[in-house]
Amino acid sequence: MQRRQAVIGLGLAAAGLGLSPLVRAQQPIVIKFSHVVAPNTPKGQAAEYFKKLAEERTKGRVKVEVYPNSQLYKDKEEMEALQLGSVQMLAPSLAKFGPLGVKEFELFDLPYIFDNYTELHKITQGPIGQSLLKKLESKGILGLAYWDNGFKDMSANKPLRNPADAKGLKMRIQSSKILDMEMRAIGAIPQVLAFSEVYQALQTGVVDGTENPPSNFYTQKFYEVQKAMTQTQHGYLGYAVIVNQKFWDGLPADIRKTLDQAMVEATEFANKVAKKDNDDATEAVRKSGKCEVIALTPAERLAWKKAMVPVYKQAESRVPKALMDSVFKATGFDPAKL
Repeated sequence: MQRRQAVIGLGLAAAGLGLSPLVRAQQPIVIKFSHVVAPNTPKGQAAEYFKKLAEERTKGRVKVEVYPNSQLYKDKEEMEALQLGSVQMLAPSLAKFGPLGVKEFELFDLPYIFDNYTELHKITQGPIGQSLLKKLESKGILGLAYWDNGFKDMSANKPLRNPADAKGLKMRIQSSKILDMEMRAIGAIPQVLAFSEVYQALQTGVVDGTENPPSNFYTQKFYEVQKAMTQTQHGYLGYAVIVNQKFWDGLPADIRKTLDQAMVEATEFANKVAKKDNDDATEAVRKSGKCEVIALTPAERLAWKKAMVPVYKQAESRVPKALMDSVFKATGFDPAKL
């Protein structure tokens, strides 16, 4: 009988149920941070940097467990896991919020609306970006920050110098109606696939090509199974760092304040390394000798831009025209002048 009670006591202790409130209070708050890319990508590095700051600044009161490379969930599954509280923090690509029901985020999938990071940050770090994050709250999600990955290049097993070169190719995209429109505008056949499945799909010919910032292209070794990467820089790939709102609101106020500041610094770090990592990755792909890196002339780049002009009108069914116009005004972009 005594032994049975002792076993029950151990079980309660292991579950944290038989502990005094003081002991329980001393246990660290665990934040599971799941993402789908490699640790050495901009997002992967920024996640580790946030972990370091959070644990140091809270003096061990918070423990951040980072799970890269879809170790916990694939990109189709992770949003539901966050809403259910199975993980506390994610940094999904902005394209993931359209299928969630917040279609306004598909704004970021529009082609060629940002020519550089300065124009981009006017949106992500300004009132338009913040108003978009607020829209997630109806889904039980709190948006903390935007992290850059970079501008996307297109790859295939042949050079893509002009939009016509992509005609008939099966191109992997994320689940985004805007990206679907974009590929169809150049005559390609869009194929939605989870990020973790792309390498094998390229290797086996399930898809012919893909679009990604160079850092993803290099760290996932897509250059091993693609013959050419064209620097189209046609679209932006970024992330929103999000948390389960109920979890975040339930944190002690001082912990939340410390983590908010850690996120500000992690965001600065993320955006700084993103550009450098993409530049370095482009050079690494070139040096691999396995994949040709194709730079476009100004005339070739203009041809890509013009080919995608129909997307802006089509996108009005997904992204409010007023929102598009406000972004165009802030960045100085005018599709009518292409």
